Amino acid sequence: MATHFAVVLLTSLLALATLANCNVEGDILYEQMQAWEDPSNVLQSWDPTLPDPCTWFHVFCSSDGSVVRVDLGKAGISGPLIPELGGLQHLQYLELYANNITGSIPATLGNLTSLISLHLYDNLLTGAIPASLGAVRTLRYLYEFWSHYKYYTKMKK
Repeated sequence: MATHFAVVLLTSLLALATLANCNVEGDILYEQMQAWEDPSNVLQSWDPTLPDPCTWFHVFCSSDGSVVRVDLGKAGISGPLIPELGGLQHLQYLELYANNITGSIPATLGNLTSLISLHLYDNLLTGAIPASLGAVRTLRYLYEFWSHYKYYTKMKK
């Protein structure tokens, strides 16, 4: 009887651990959502109680359920980028152009080893481009990245 109970308990704990780990990408995106202001409610479908973020608007997943694209260009969002975004291991496209994203770019974005496109232009970013992004070999598009930053720097002088 004790052995049967131990097996059931262990199986239950493993199942719970698997469920908790399944939504890591959703947890990261939900944490990012909480750091932003979203006056147009474009992120209203970002519900952390769903099993994964693949059903959320503006989030696209691969066939295995990994987040590969976040497309929030011209969404009217504002606020900082959180360092935890670097944990989106399979992310290929991060499209956040023409918003009011503030602060610096987290160096942890250099952990996005599948990243192909990073569009952050027309935001209110400050600071240098993290050197860690230079190590992302898949990164092909950093489109007009610092057009606003250059303007902002000239205005501050």
